[in-house]
Amino acid sequence: MELFDYAVLLKAAEEGGYIVTCRDLPSLITQGEDKADALVQAADAMDEVFATYMLDGLTFPTPSKMRRGEYSIAPPAETMAKAALYMAMSEAGITKVQLARQLGVDEKEVRRLLDPHYASKLPRIAQAIQLLGRRLVIGLEATK
Repeated sequence: MELFDYAVLLKAAEEGGYIVTCRDLPSLITQGEDKADALVQAADAMDEVFATYMLDGLTFPTPSKMRRGEYSIAPPAETMAKAALYMAMSEAGITKVQLARQLGVDEKEVRRLLDPHYASKLPRIAQAIQLLGRRLVIGLEATK
């Protein structure tokens, strides 16, 4: 199962607050007023990093194991679902046009399903993933 949890490091900033970085996603750099805010900002920044990866056709790096002092962060659920569809399409070697044909929709709808800035319905993303021989799984974890 593919998980989109990445380890982030919080470092105290000289001017106060925390700077957040992620060794697996080097373009993820943000900051927050305190630890809680820094982690919220990290998830928001990760959402934008995922959008860039998908729009630029890049492969998501495999998340590294957490190290001492790091925190596990994932992008918002809808972004993870879109990333899962993106990965399933890449692995299947299927184009947007081919998937649209299988779904019986216009190719524009598949583009919207993959567009991180477009609000898509989760059942439609799950249906597209299932057509590719995969299953979208949603989990629940306790927060720390």
